[in-house]
Amino acid sequence: MASLILLILTVTCMFSLYPSIALDPKISLPRSENEDLELHSSGMSVTNNTHLQNYIVHVDLPYGKADSLPFHELESLYYSFLPSTIAYAQRRTRMVHCYRHVLSGFAARLTPEEVESMAKKDGFVSAAPEKVYSLHSSRSPTFLGLQQNTGLWGDSNQGRGMIIGVLDTGIALNHPSFSDNGVPPPPARWRGRCDLPSTTCNNKLIGARTFFAGDTPEDKNGHGSHVAGIAAGNFVSGANVFGQATGTASGIAPLAHLAIYKVCSGPCPGATILAGMDAAIGDGVDLISISLGTPSTPFYNSELAIGTFSAIQRGIFVSCSAGNRGPTTASLSNEYPWALTVGASTIDRNIRATAVLGNGVELNGESLSQPNNFPSTLLPLVYLGRTGNQQAAWCFANAFNNVNVRGMVVLCDDGGNIGRVAKGKNVRNAGGAAMILVNKEINGDSIPAEAHVLPATLVSYRDGTTIKTYINTTPLPQATISFRGTILGVSGAPEVTSFSSRGPNQASPGILKPDIIGPGRNILAAWPFSVDGTTTGATFNIISGTSMACPHLSGTAALLKTMHPSWSPAAIKSAIMTTSTLSNKDGNDITNQNKQQANNYELGAGQVIPSMANDPGLVYDIQPDDYIRYLCGLGYTNQQVTIIARRPISCSPGFAIPEAQLNYPSFTIRLTSFPQSYTRTVTNVGDAISSYTVTIRMPSQVNVVVTPNSLNFTRVNQQLTYSVTFSRAVTTPAIIHGYLTWASSRHAVRSQMSVTLA
Repeated sequence: MASLILLILTVTCMFSLYPSIALDPKISLPRSENEDLELHSSGMSVTNNTHLQNYIVHVDLPYGKADSLPFHELESLYYSFLPSTIAYAQRRTRMVHCYRHVLSGFAARLTPEEVESMAKKDGFVSAAPEKVYSLHSSRSPTFLGLQQNTGLWGDSNQGRGMIIGVLDTGIALNHPSFSDNGVPPPPARWRGRCDLPSTTCNNKLIGARTFFAGDTPEDKNGHGSHVAGIAAGNFVSGANVFGQATGTASGIAPLAHLAIYKVCSGPCPGATILAGMDAAIGDGVDLISISLGTPSTPFYNSELAIGTFSAIQRGIFVSCSAGNRGPTTASLSNEYPWALTVGASTIDRNIRATAVLGNGVELNGESLSQPNNFPSTLLPLVYLGRTGNQQAAWCFANAFNNVNVRGMVVLCDDGGNIGRVAKGKNVRNAGGAAMILVNKEINGDSIPAEAHVLPATLVSYRDGTTIKTYINTTPLPQATISFRGTILGVSGAPEVTSFSSRGPNQASPGILKPDIIGPGRNILAAWPFSVDGTTTGATFNIISGTSMACPHLSGTAALLKTMHPSWSPAAIKSAIMTTSTLSNKDGNDITNQNKQQANNYELGAGQVIPSMANDPGLVYDIQPDDYIRYLCGLGYTNQQVTIIARRPISCSPGFAIPEAQLNYPSFTIRLTSFPQSYTRTVTNVGDAISSYTVTIRMPSQVNVVVTPNSLNFTRVNQQLTYSVTFSRAVTTPAIIHGYLTWASSRHAVRSQMSVTLA
């Protein structure tokens, strides 16, 4: 009987008590950045008892104690913290997760009164309600310069031997992107398991677990399969969606292994995310990819910040999506400096649908649906919003009452809390022949390709204004749509997408975020079910979001870790950031959705170039304990830093460092009347004997002096330190962006600088 009770309690600590929420497979239209899986509306837990919430409880254990205790002893210890008022029979339903690696503590369903009672116990540190997180949601490897058997793909064996842990909605069963063709067995350090049929688990998909009671790791949503496919999907020829974007699909690290942790099933509960991360660390993954987040929050109150810090302490690289709340400033998620925070950019592929006006003007838009029988003859063009009726401009269903649009092309404005595809349904139901959608002004030229229910195209806000001017100045306006299919080599890419969240960093203003941008708009990857209703082979989808950008960088980091197994997570991150580019494929500055030069708060260090990151010359390394000094410098209390560090910390004045003193590969400064100086230490990972000279590119409002102005190395792994002094040259408040570059005969190591003149 005692062993049976122990078994029950063990199962209780392994699985969340949330019900599995399966999405309707029929709801499978591609998602765009504005509709990208915002699956929650509050931070409250899902529970049948309105007085109970899931709390994350931190307790005081000696550092490493939770890792080393036998599980039944650790579990018994955690149970001892539950209030005595909870009946023994209820305890197994109250305990949600017991954590071993990510934090010292557990998750339990408690009332505020029970938490207050528990706080009186010796060893109690803190407890807070869990947060609920949202998901942030082919051609891209080629666009990033990766080609089979050559360059970084050839040198790194395409990520062979690396294990990427993906925390998301699960994995598509038996999808060819997750076949193990050419993939070797997992390395001996792998300690995980695969809770799927034996025919599904293989050398590619080596791990799959769920943290929802009564559920399986199968992906009923699509987001998790898409993310996993981008990071490490195997080669699949003939991949397409609606016959478009046809080619060979693959992940960035196609021969790496995948370990899947299903932590989202409807909502993404914080306690469950921690459980997935705890398992990933214990299983022996090399990298963790996280395409979900919440709005900005202090790090000691963020499950992701706490869990990812535990991961990097063990040498595990972590990449996170920046969020889809752009182009609003200060809209970031995942702002902590120990993870790579990834914004989204475009690739040079359009799925083109061109609006052709009666005056001969052609305006390029995009649509995933490409009917091959739509006539080229001009049709009447109507804009119901001409009268100033906003609902008519948004093409609400009631706007078509007593209005004849049969056989016409209808112009609709995006917005009004009605989806773009739903607008098309309203037009079709009213008898319209086609629809031209005008992007929101805030989204500018950032256009998602979507599957519409009638012939349609989405054009930029600027081009929409051109169409409206034509309608207003022409007695009988006409238009049609020319569907031109997949176009490669589109100029202007990469461009920062409108939805990609922007800095500055609210949680830590002295750290520049996002760190980097990568492909995130109209990305093709694996999907668990057909989106067109006709596909009989492999199923793929095209969706957008920083969720898609993040796994591009996870895969890139896997390639680099294969090549440089001794590099720390910070060194890999530095290599990615300092070798990125600020130029698009045409050689011009990367722009944002309004065709304006993108600044550091929009693109971070720039667009990733994987092959360049493989040979950075110099890296800015950071040890885990350096982050603890930085956390003290944020003004956190000893207890708040202890929660993250998992050991007692005393933030004495001599121990804490300012944010800008962290050895980060970029600089973010708030400058008042007095000059400020900070140091950086670089490690030589290039030629043993090499000399670097600094150049500074900064607008004249800020003076930047670097000392010394040259660095001379005599051996590999040698470290040298330089200082940077910032002073203001004007009294006018402003935000100034620039960069400094250390250049040798073979390398250019660039660090972005953002200075706020207060």
